[in-house]
Amino acid sequence: MPASPSSSAQAAREALAVRLVHLRKDAGLTGRELSARCGWHPAKTTRIQKAEALPSDADIRAWCAACGAADQAEDMIATSRAVDSMYLEWRRLHRTGMRRTQEDFYSLHEQTEVCRAYVSNVVPGFLQTPAYATALMGAITGFQGTPDDVAEAVAARVARSRFLYEGNRRFVILIEEWVLRSRVGDAETMDGQLAHLLTVIPLVSVSLGIIPLTARRGIWPLEAFTLYDQRRVLVETLTAEISVTQPREVADYLDAFADMARMAVHGDRARALIESARASLG
Repeated sequence: MPASPSSSAQAAREALAVRLVHLRKDAGLTGRELSARCGWHPAKTTRIQKAEALPSDADIRAWCAACGAADQAEDMIATSRAVDSMYLEWRRLHRTGMRRTQEDFYSLHEQTEVCRAYVSNVVPGFLQTPAYATALMGAITGFQGTPDDVAEAVAARVARSRFLYEGNRRFVILIEEWVLRSRVGDAETMDGQLAHLLTVIPLVSVSLGIIPLTARRGIWPLEAFTLYDQRRVLVETLTAEISVTQPREVADYLDAFADMARMAVHGDRARALIESARASLG
């Protein structure tokens, strides 16, 4: 089963650190000697070698030059940027607002044939109504203190729903029952969102499963994640988006998804849980 959702990113940081250590050793330099050549404190070299700090492009160029391996700098920088993109803080992603991130998700869905989404917190973005998305994204913007472009971001998020009706894409969705009962926005907003879920259940492109509160857990509740075909997983934590591409870890998420799918109910039983949640709105 998946360990920490950031394990892929940390493993990649450590692999880059190992490459830099090997480069230093091949040059016959101690950590202090390399630090002196680079013009920084030895503590910085230690942090980079322990994967506690990701080096900047300038750091890598200085490191490679100090080791007489300037020709390796660009490859190292490309590796570092790939590592950096695996763990992206939401405040960094949303520094100019949320619209751009939503457009990136649109492009990702456009390239995906089978999308598997597990949610334990909110309704998946491509199934959200405009009112629900507005309430949710407004709350996120307020919490993060990032620029407010909610209206534009909502339009970009809702645009993803077109893929439910176009092409031969497949969406396999698992929702924890408490998502249906956790109010995002007012009662009218939630009722509209739940009613919308009922309209997508009959779609040939959609398999919607609800994991009941009373289900016997084969696997514990996890943070929300989306599998794009069998090549990439995006895990959403409170503070960051984590991209998992290592085949072994992708396989773990596929296994976890399959385990949770066996706990879920579909069809009429899923409809009954949604209708029960609507009735509880009062």
